[in-house]
Amino acid sequence: MSAPTRATSAPAARTTTVTVRYFAGAKAAAGTRSEDVTLPEGATVEDLVAALAADHGDALARVLAAASFLLDEVAVRDRTVVPAPGAVVDVLPPFAGG
Repeated sequence: MSAPTRATSAPAARTTTVTVRYFAGAKAAAGTRSEDVTLPEGATVEDLVAALAADHGDALARVLAAASFLLDEVAVRDRTVVPAPGAVVDVLPPFAGG
């Protein structure tokens, strides 16, 4: 008779959720006004952008390549910044007009 084996599980990966809001052409390309996105803890804005492009395809990827981003209403100048849990990231495509 063999000894009983104990099920082992890997520790759950920690995640964080941010709200992404899309405007103008980004909204059209994403097909939604906003969404909650769950990322691994420590993910950067650049990681978020890559995940959005992968989830939504080429149309949004093209918009994201030219877009500006706000993180909790502050312009993102460094895409290596890590959003806090519950942060809001706005995707702002280039605007024309005056």
